[in-house]
Amino acid sequence: MNNFSKIGLVLGLILCVAACADKNSPNYQFMPNMYEPVGYETYQKVDFLPEHMEARLPAENTIPRGWMPYDFDNTPEGRELAKLDLSPLDSLQTEVNLAEGKELYNIYCAICHGNNGDGKGRLVDREKILGVPSYDDVARNISVGGTYHTIYYGLNSMGSYAVQLNHKERWQVAEYVMKLKQDLTK
Repeated sequence: MNNFSKIGLVLGLILCVAACADKNSPNYQFMPNMYEPVGYETYQKVDFLPEHMEARLPAENTIPRGWMPYDFDNTPEGRELAKLDLSPLDSLQTEVNLAEGKELYNIYCAICHGNNGDGKGRLVDREKILGVPSYDDVARNISVGGTYHTIYYGLNSMGSYAVQLNHKERWQVAEYVMKLKQDLTK
């Protein structure tokens, strides 16, 4: 009878566990926070910060680290004013700036504008993008400041490259574009 009671006890436990189990929800989890992440909404008040601290919006008139504000607005008037702007890069390092500008131009610009600035990049040849003008077009009146403005804000179907290129790199590409324009007009 001793063995019979042990077998009955085990069967009773199995039936009890089977009756209590819910197939629609998982059993106990070890470290459930790893399986079910807690999502926090940006800038909301959270419980884990001390009472005097909160995640808040940045103070007014502050700029993100590494970001330079641009003096000209994204308007036609701002573009015309930007055309008069000159490059702030060191004129003693012109060769270095042009070499770095060429490298960046080949990465970001040449696919549409072409390696020589003639408007015949790879995407234009494959007819994915149409209407990319050449830099030697006299009617376009390209200047280094206007090129920087276009890189910063974009123009027509060309989007902004302000996120991909920092302040110095944008000026390097703008100077290289002016070199390409000069080479095309010869």
